[in-house]
Amino acid sequence: MASENKQHSFASVFTKENVKAFLWVNLGVLLLTTGVYFFKLPNNFSTGGVSGISIILGSLTPFLSTATLMAIINILLLVIGYLFLGRQFGFWTTYCTLMYSFETWVLETLFPMDGPFTNQPLLELCFAMMLPAVGSALMFNYNASSGGTDIVAMILKKYTSISDIGKALFVSDSIIALASVFFFGIETGMFSILGLFLKAFVVDSVIESINLCKFFSIVTSKPKEICDFIIHELNHSSTVVDGEGAYSHTERKVVLTAVRRGEAVRLRQKCKEIDPHSFMFITNTSEIIGKGFRSD
Repeated sequence: MASENKQHSFASVFTKENVKAFLWVNLGVLLLTTGVYFFKLPNNFSTGGVSGISIILGSLTPFLSTATLMAIINILLLVIGYLFLGRQFGFWTTYCTLMYSFETWVLETLFPMDGPFTNQPLLELCFAMMLPAVGSALMFNYNASSGGTDIVAMILKKYTSISDIGKALFVSDSIIALASVFFFGIETGMFSILGLFLKAFVVDSVIESINLCKFFSIVTSKPKEICDFIIHELNHSSTVVDGEGAYSHTERKVVLTAVRRGEAVRLRQKCKEIDPHSFMFITNTSEIIGKGFRSD
């Protein structure tokens, strides 16, 4: 009996979805670490967060590397998070914070950086923003984060009356970016400010792209055949509502469904095969919550 319970517990943890989430989150941490260590730190791009603070502190404490400072600050924030948030502090945040610090230390040991890869700061800024932004988006998509100032945001949300944490964090990141002007010069400071805005744009764009689906409104006289294809071939469901043409006053059915991008091509082609006179509205959406899509 005990053996069966252990097997059931093991199977419930190592599901296909959990393994998929684990792999994507780890890829996100790796992209974040790579972008920060190889492109952000050598160029002193201070775009906010723990890495921005560490870059500035690193100029004041030359006996400690920026990567070491990042690890110290991340672990301190992790401890503070557990003290103030307790069980509300998620497993993924803890895991990603520790992996981020560990991978940074590994890269610092194996590939010490004495300076930037190239003499093209704009090119390096693109990689410094793109890789961490894609990595963060992959983590956010599974309700994970690399900790850092996100922990401060969680504490502020719980213990203060600040309603818009996002704006508060943006202001703090802007101050860190502006501070780089005084520590590293106007050019680096301007690149840091530019990177701050690029980061927010890329993260949102990548998250939307990852979750992008197609919403279909299909006006047809053959709803059963179309619904059968959606249910049996695409493994989704649909909603059928009554409709009437405003000009012809002909009764029609409207099939409403949402599918993923790869499935949208098949559905569009099948609808034309089943009912060549069908009328379709196809729109993009990245927020679909329900069975077969997101669960929260």
